[in-house]
Amino acid sequence: MQGQYDHGDAYYRCRFPQEYALANQVPHPRNVYLREDALTDPLDTWLASAFAPHRIQQTITAMADAQPLDHPPATSRAAQTIITECDAKLERYRAALDAGADPAVVTGWIAQTQAERARAEADLHANADTTPRRTSRAEITALVNALGDIAAVLRDADPTDKAEVYRQLGLRLIYQPETQTVRAAVDLSAHRGAMVCVRGGT
Repeated sequence: MQGQYDHGDAYYRCRFPQEYALANQVPHPRNVYLREDALTDPLDTWLASAFAPHRIQQTITAMADAQPLDHPPATSRAAQTIITECDAKLERYRAALDAGADPAVVTGWIAQTQAERARAEADLHANADTTPRRTSRAEITALVNALGDIAAVLRDADPTDKAEVYRQLGLRLIYQPETQTVRAAVDLSAHRGAMVCVRGGT
C-alpha cells in the first residue's frame, strides 16, 4: 500500500492492477483505502500491551534473546590470529638471541614481526568500532522504564522515529477490505539490537 493525502488526511491506498487480478483469478477491489489514524491508534495500543505489567518481563526477555550473538567478523578473527602468531615468533626470536644467534639478523626479524603485529592490531581496533554490541537485559529494562507510557510515547512520537520502531520490530500488517480488519504481527528475530531513541511530536 502507498501513502496518499485526501483533504488533509493521510490514507493508505492499494491499487491492484485489474489485469493481474483477472489473469491470476485473485479477487481484489480495484482500489482499497485505509485511513491512517484509524490504524495507528489501535496498532500502538496493541504494541504497548506487550509492555503491560503482567507481560513486560516476557517482552524484555524476548527482545534480549532475539539479538544476534556476538560473533566477531572474519577480519577481526584473522587479525587476532596474526597477533597470536607474531607473539609466538617474538618469543622464539628472543630465545634465539639468548642462545647466541646473530643479533643483527634476529633484530631484523623482530622489527618485521613487530610491524606485522602493529598492522593487525590496527585492523582489530578498526573492526571493534564497527561491530554491533548486544544490548544487555539491564539496558533494555532501563530503556523501557525510561519510556514510561509506551502507548503515549508511540502516539506522540516523531513519525520518522515511529516508522523506525515499526521497522525494527519487523511489523507486518495485512488488511482485509471485506471485513475492514487488519492482522498485525511483529518478528523480534528481525531486531538487530540497535535501540531507537523515540522523540516526542512537535
